[in-house]
Amino acid sequence: MIYSEVIMDYTVKQLADLAGISPRTLHYYDEIGLLKPTSVRENGYRCYGEAALLRLQQILFYKELDLGLQEIRSILDSPNFDVIAALKSHRDALQGRVKRMERLIQTVDQTILHLRGETEMSQPQYFAGFNEARQKQYEQEIQRRFGERAFEDTIDWKSYSPEKQAAILAEGEAIYRDLAANIDKGAASSEVQQIIARWHRHLRYFYEPSVERLRVLALLYNEHPDFLETFTRIDPRLPEFLKQAIETYCQNLEQP
Repeated sequence: MIYSEVIMDYTVKQLADLAGISPRTLHYYDEIGLLKPTSVRENGYRCYGEAALLRLQQILFYKELDLGLQEIRSILDSPNFDVIAALKSHRDALQGRVKRMERLIQTVDQTILHLRGETEMSQPQYFAGFNEARQKQYEQEIQRRFGERAFEDTIDWKSYSPEKQAAILAEGEAIYRDLAANIDKGAASSEVQQIIARWHRHLRYFYEPSVERLRVLALLYNEHPDFLETFTRIDPRLPEFLKQAIETYCQNLEQP
């Protein structure tokens, strides 16, 4: 460690107040071995030093990224864990969220002006800030399931011109809307399977999607709250329909 252990005397309540969490949360972290106190006084009071504070900071950062407590513990307890590298990673992730929030705020402002009749707004603009962020979430979730090498073949989004990026996002939106328009035909229908094939080709703008990756995406559409919110906004039946259609498509790909 490059930092020095400064002598501190934070009790559970003091640390809880400092971090904005409850004392019960700290007790629970102690119980599951996620955050142990630096020392315990003769009267049973837990005390926390600088190393514990830094570990708690990492826990809260990873929770902000929607990781589970057991997963966070595995990361922090890894012999290869690097505090500075982790902080840089958190900074990049938070900057990404800031950019996404800025785009969403801009979308809200444009929608307000549109509803007031002060400006015209195209359909793709209604979803500005959603599609690119959703694709980034796909990548993060798949990487968590497949490991660090999951996206060795990822195409750098910044390699596309702004015009190309807009066209790619519009194409993706059109695919999901076409799927919603054909729900009544059934997930296994030739029309729907042709649209799923378009979706499969569309993913190649970002990475090479294997059959296993396609199945992971199908699960995410039905598990992740952000994906559910986006797809149900188009049609409440769409998440489950997508799962069925993608599974049928994958089964067809696996046939000899």
